[in-house]
Amino acid sequence: MTPDLSALYQQLPIWLAAGFVGVTVFALAFFYYLLHTTSPRKAIWFTGLATGWLALTGSLAANEFFLNLATIPPRIMLVVVPVFASLITLTLTQAGKRFLDTLPLRPLTYFHLIRIPVELVLFGLFLHRQIPLMMTFEGLNPDILSGITAPVIGWLVFRKQLPTRVLLIWHLLALLLLINIVTIALLSAPTFLQQLNFEQPNVGILKFPFVWLPGFVVPMVALCHLAAIRQLTRRYPTHSPSIR
Repeated sequence: MTPDLSALYQQLPIWLAAGFVGVTVFALAFFYYLLHTTSPRKAIWFTGLATGWLALTGSLAANEFFLNLATIPPRIMLVVVPVFASLITLTLTQAGKRFLDTLPLRPLTYFHLIRIPVELVLFGLFLHRQIPLMMTFEGLNPDILSGITAPVIGWLVFRKQLPTRVLLIWHLLALLLLINIVTIALLSAPTFLQQLNFEQPNVGILKFPFVWLPGFVVPMVALCHLAAIRQLTRRYPTHSPSIR
């Protein structure tokens, strides 16, 4: 089937774009704070690299670079592959594992509050025909539940009202919800991989500033899950972790 690309060049309201810029800036500031608690030098390096990456990908998206769908592989892969390759490197290398172990568990959990505004932005994109209904909380994406439950589960576990294994289960389930929406988004994008939602494909991520969703925000959410799950399963397998 051929995807309907009639909304590919549709202009989006400034408030929607500004809202997602705010979400991205919050994510960047949060990770600066997170790293600064363990290593101010790493925090500065990360912020510099991340700012450069956001500027590069944002500039390309603003100039409609990713709207050219005729290339193989799709240009959006230039955004997705590097960040997820970096994520895989962190989880598989010894240096990466040591880094993940230094991150404080409490903010790794509370960061997922960001998924509430992200899901609201996704719904706004659907209303403007930039993504399919399936990618929203009215479709097959209940990811907003991760954001709603994060402070509740975190507060109860960190106050020792619930056992630590509940936090582990929560992170595992929330990671599955993240994988679910990433899979739907991938299969709904107008690339050679598209299998879903040809009548209203996922074109929003090809535009500024929403390219930062797969290029920064989603990888940061995944990183928080992977770091927390590693700490909860490896360092403290039989008793509660040190709450930091």
